Amino acid sequence: MSGIRTPRVGLVLGSGSARGWAHIGVIRALEQTGVRPDLVCGTSIGSLVGAAYAAGELDRFEQWVLGLGLREVIAYMDIDLNSGLFKGERLVSFFRSQFTDRPVEDLHMPFAAVATSLHTGAEVWLREGSVVDAVRASIALPGLFSPVLCKGSVLVDGGLVNPVPVSLARAMGSDIVIAVDLSSDVLGRHLRVEPPPDAAAGDVSDWIHKLQDSLGAFIPAHSPETPKMPSMLDVLASSINIMQVRINRSRMAGEPPDVIIAPRLAHLGLLDFHRAKEAIEEGKQAVERVAHNLSAFNNQILPQS
Repeated sequence: MSGIRTPRVGLVLGSGSARGWAHIGVIRALEQTGVRPDLVCGTSIGSLVGAAYAAGELDRFEQWVLGLGLREVIAYMDIDLNSGLFKGERLVSFFRSQFTDRPVEDLHMPFAAVATSLHTGAEVWLREGSVVDAVRASIALPGLFSPVLCKGSVLVDGGLVNPVPVSLARAMGSDIVIAVDLSSDVLGRHLRVEPPPDAAAGDVSDWIHKLQDSLGAFIPAHSPETPKMPSMLDVLASSINIMQVRINRSRMAGEPPDVIIAPRLAHLGLLDFHRAKEAIEEGKQAVERVAHNLSAFNNQILPQS
């Protein structure tokens, strides 16, 4: 008589820019409870963390993330105003030099990233070829990072079509899907007409604002009576948040995961990558908040004694 097959657990890591460092905390907390996914997939920042995890590089990756200061974050931002605010090549070059690039098929566990075809709007699942190339395409946030040319297609961030790719995890053979949604509490949190009085001086947003002010010297000034509009970065962040929340609600209604983990990091800006410690800690706490949901699957997904 054949034994009962253990259900395959898929971990889905959603998009969310700098909030994505919370994925590291989620993975750590899941492992502490004994939950080890059989496969991982992600969109945008979720694909970056997911690739590090699938490659067995999460420890070293976490050390690098925790060492990021404001100066390092800005150093990776190679300005290119042609097809995005940044080219992204400086960051990609760093990963190629520091982390072993290998085919997706050769990773320690099954992995896939989501990108979007700029020509057709189609969702693209990247399940083979260079890991770094797949991640680079998945994180190409329109307006922020330049698109990527891959096999004749121009690819941009997968968050445009599938911010939390539950469908991909199911297609990869997941019986139980644990999804991390980074956008559940973000609507309207970055849209402001004036900077808050207690805003942290010298953060990445402040640097972007100064850059915008410099470029604004070429644009006729508004009259003093005209209300000051939100900054370019605030408009971009809020627009992305609206898009991803709406898409998430729609897709999760039709493709619900078995467990949703929702870190509360709306206070982090789009490019606050130097605030990794608090994001990772919130990822751990988010797992604790749904421990009761995870316990419902314990008999299925935890090793039997």
